[in-house]
Amino acid sequence: MPQACERTRVIKKFSPSQPGAIKLARRYGSSLVCVRYRESMDGAIRFITIELLVEQVPVIKKKPDAEIVAIELNGNELELRQQLMASGAQWDPRARVWLIPRGLARRLRLMNRVAAK
Repeated sequence: MPQACERTRVIKKFSPSQPGAIKLARRYGSSLVCVRYRESMDGAIRFITIELLVEQVPVIKKKPDAEIVAIELNGNELELRQQLMASGAQWDPRARVWLIPRGLARRLRLMNRVAAK
């Protein structure tokens, strides 16, 4: 924030459709989020600030660590199999995969072995 606005207080806040913000809404269009009227601490100067929307992107949420994933192993990876069993993994004989929480797969660096669903 510029030095002139550092020690101010908000005295009014308007949405773009309210009187006091309509002129700025015409100028900035749908990017305008809100208009704030600020005042210096001594009340001698009024500042008008705006909040603009500059980017909109979808949120890609991480999958939770508790989600169960299927891990594929080759038959000759006995040491890794023992490590999975010691960690509490469950064997699914039909799908021939080990079932473990995603967080455990990440900690054991097995994310590259997660079977496609």
